[in-house]
Amino acid sequence: MGIIKVLSIISCLLLIGFAVAASAGNFNQDFEITWGDGRAKILNNGQLLTLSLDKASGSGFRSRNEYLFGKIDMQLKLVPGNSAGTVTAYYVSSLGDSHDEIDFEFLGNLSGEPYTLHTNVFTQGKGNREQQFHLWFDPTKDFHTYSLLWNPQSIIFSVDGTPIREFKNWESKGVPFPKNQAMRIYSSLWDAEDWATRGGLVKTDWSQAPFTASYKGFNAQACVWTSSSGSSCSSKQNQPWLSQSLDSTGQARIQWVQKNYMIYNYCTDTKRFPQGLPPECTLA
Repeated sequence: MGIIKVLSIISCLLLIGFAVAASAGNFNQDFEITWGDGRAKILNNGQLLTLSLDKASGSGFRSRNEYLFGKIDMQLKLVPGNSAGTVTAYYVSSLGDSHDEIDFEFLGNLSGEPYTLHTNVFTQGKGNREQQFHLWFDPTKDFHTYSLLWNPQSIIFSVDGTPIREFKNWESKGVPFPKNQAMRIYSSLWDAEDWATRGGLVKTDWSQAPFTASYKGFNAQACVWTSSSGSSCSSKQNQPWLSQSLDSTGQARIQWVQKNYMIYNYCTDTKRFPQGLPPECTLA
């Protein structure tokens, strides 16, 4: 757990910027609580983390490491019952006005109504690439695995191993792609009643507080940023995820999810983009 090993040496005279880490996940070792005044807790010898939200504050944590490319898995069990107005955010992000960011956000709902899984990709400070889904299970009853595969070719969002979205690298067509800024993993549970549920029509019921989300099973196969040299993972490293892409089965599963469970796609929102859809929307 938390073992970092250098898998290739470019030159004995050059500083290696990244090491490949295969982390089986201990929250004490891999993460730090960043806010919440005691509302975030690491339990079970580092195997479980919980975030809570009440009317005074939410809570959050971040990874100790920064990553530039990786396959990152986290198991989450979301706020049960009436979670309207709450947002559980799980994402990777760099810092600054021109930051890169890859988002999972879980928008709460009234009891019995489905969560909305909101995804987005920011490059150089610009997002507006939202796709939203309902899930084919109740994400509050048990833990489910939410994964990001981020390599130089694409970003793939997956749920329990089923890909739901792919954002390809179309830099050759003028579409920015996050590839130069190392990012940390972040998660937070917070109140967004002004927009989270039915556009803010349904408010948070504070009589149900505290609201709690739980995390376990963190695993990262990733390039860990270890200096400011600007280096990237060596192309000689034998890491399958670095060149992984969707095969025909993966493409079919994405199509199944998007046909049956997608509820919003920026690439079909012509009213939002009257001057024309973003270029990646029209590329194969």
